[in-house]
Amino acid sequence: MKVLVGEDDDRIADVLKSALGQSGFEVHRERDGETTWFRADTEDFDAIVLDLGLPQMDGLTVLKRWRRKGLDTPVLILTARGQWEERVEGIEAGADDYVAKPFHALEVVARIRALIRRSKGLASSKIAFGKYEIDMRALQVTQDGISMELTPQEYKLIAYLLHNRGRVVSQLEITEHIYRENFERDSNAVEVLVARLRKRLGHDVVKTRRGFGYTLGDAY
Repeated sequence: MKVLVGEDDDRIADVLKSALGQSGFEVHRERDGETTWFRADTEDFDAIVLDLGLPQMDGLTVLKRWRRKGLDTPVLILTARGQWEERVEGIEAGADDYVAKPFHALEVVARIRALIRRSKGLASSKIAFGKYEIDMRALQVTQDGISMELTPQEYKLIAYLLHNRGRVVSQLEITEHIYRENFERDSNAVEVLVARLRKRLGHDVVKTRRGFGYTLGDAY
């Protein structure tokens, strides 16, 4: 899952990037409102963490511009403790949730997971597909109740395909969601990853649409 963090405080941003990254998210950080707005306006993210006190363009203005353009990505706003007016303004502007500073990083992670599940129509952290089940909170895939040993990339791939059931996901999109920004994008790493996942979960789990990308098999 791909998360955008709009936060000008390096210390807070580092804490968020570390906690989200360790929980399986791909994190992109921007330091001011202008670039945060532009990044979400031109790229797809699964969720956004937005500080309201951003320079150049404040977070509330950023959020209002996104919503006016029809961007429906879940947004978690960061507010100063005790500033209840900010929270009210943020929710009214279209925020989906808020956390007051100082905060516990794991709380932000839990709230982001919940926002993404709700946005995808998933009430539970567990998703069944065929004889398998994925636990988005435990970052684990089980077969008939038995845990499977997947690599972080294999897990991220099946989780991303599950969250995008019903549509074809391009190779470039998979690359951007699974690998770091400096990854060599013209390599065959995605094909190798898909082949490994098929070997572990069965060939029919991931289908190839030649020239378009990948999707879950019809049975899933």
